[in-house]
Amino acid sequence: MTLDKVGTPLTFLQQMLPELAVEPDMKQLQQWWEKKGKAVSAATDGAGTPWLRMFDRFGDRTDDILLAPEYREMLMHGYKAGVIWRAFEENALTASYLRGYLTAFYDPGLYCPYTVSLATAVPLEKYGTAELKERFLPQMLKKDETVWQGATWMTEAGGGSDLGANVETLARPRNGKWLLTGEKYFASNVGAELAVVAARPEGAPDGVRGLALFLLPRHSTDGTLNYEIRRLKDKIATRSVPTGEVVLKQSEAWLLGRPEWGIYLILEVLNISRVANSVASVALAQRALAEAGHFAGKRRAFGKTILEQPLLKKQFADRLAGLADAFALAWEAVRLLDEVRDQTPPYSERYHLFRLVAHLAKYWTAEFAAQSAKWSMEVHGGMGVLGEYPVERWLREAMILSIWEGTPHRQILDGVEVMERQGAHRLLFEHLEALVEPGDLERMKAQVDDHLALPESEREASAEEVFSNLARFAACALRQDL
Repeated sequence: MTLDKVGTPLTFLQQMLPELAVEPDMKQLQQWWEKKGKAVSAATDGAGTPWLRMFDRFGDRTDDILLAPEYREMLMHGYKAGVIWRAFEENALTASYLRGYLTAFYDPGLYCPYTVSLATAVPLEKYGTAELKERFLPQMLKKDETVWQGATWMTEAGGGSDLGANVETLARPRNGKWLLTGEKYFASNVGAELAVVAARPEGAPDGVRGLALFLLPRHSTDGTLNYEIRRLKDKIATRSVPTGEVVLKQSEAWLLGRPEWGIYLILEVLNISRVANSVASVALAQRALAEAGHFAGKRRAFGKTILEQPLLKKQFADRLAGLADAFALAWEAVRLLDEVRDQTPPYSERYHLFRLVAHLAKYWTAEFAAQSAKWSMEVHGGMGVLGEYPVERWLREAMILSIWEGTPHRQILDGVEVMERQGAHRLLFEHLEALVEPGDLERMKAQVDDHLALPESEREASAEEVFSNLARFAACALRQDL
């Protein structure tokens, strides 16, 4: 991998996926970003999140998310290009994630609306009744500016890691529908026409086993607002997506799937987003390296460009190799998700393999993105910390990617759990066997087995080292398969 291969997302994607036939719409999408989207994205980041108008001039509640025309054009460009509808028309989630990668290279925050829209459309198509799908799915698969957006609202004020304890939204059945009452504290893509929402049906047991997944529209059947937006969040980055606090007051919703499957459906939704987060993290890392390479090739010190200095040249080579490894791990999560997307509980071993790879990818790529963005700032020296230049933005964006859809801590614990309960590490080793040296494989197996044999508290306390080693091992192995 060389620097000339990371200047644009399509050049990098073609390098990593030689079989990829870049479609005209992707070329056009990249050209639009280069000519116009970059400037709109930078202006949005500088000006902050779109703002909330809660009432019209007659005092009626409207909760309108007000977007600048240029922002809306930027948002709609991806929907028109097929970041959602192609996944269904082509029956391949890869079509969505490829366009998501291209988007995230230029604006990781903008990839969030596309991600949560996909994570709304997939469970609707998979678990919705025929009536629900006929009513709502075509709206989400439109190819023009009338397309409906989706959202995934799980987290409440108590936090998102322990959903069983912190989801207090209550669902009561009424006349074939459900009425939801509660609050969602981090509601990304707030204002969306549809959302999938975690809630606890009345009378359901405590803990995660009592949760269910519901489809909630922005407007109720009588045309009135179905949820209220209390306020928008002032975030350090990802300003291309409005994130707010949502209040549900007897809000109309429909149950998706079987009630007893609720937590599994919630995790399916989260895993769609976790895979997207991995893709976005790699794209951000590529952007950070591209910015660093452009600067280093022109900045001169001690009689030559800093890119020609031996130490920095070696660091670039290491970072580029790490970028290829990170992409391989993220793309394997995409491939496996595409393979198991139609499975329902109880899942196959292949699905548990996907779960482990998704946790490894989300953990590893987010850390790589943050470190790459930090390093890019260092390459720029003092110019890297000035807000008037784009470099510092990528570190801000990377810090949010690390937290979205589960912190590194959460990925480690959930990854270890799927190894303990489902033996997913053995499935992973079988998956990688043909790609690694036998001795290296046996050493990694022994390290994981020794860790899983530890007492529970010690096993959790020391989990990060073995999880990090396993992620690195898998990334390097999968790189050989591209």
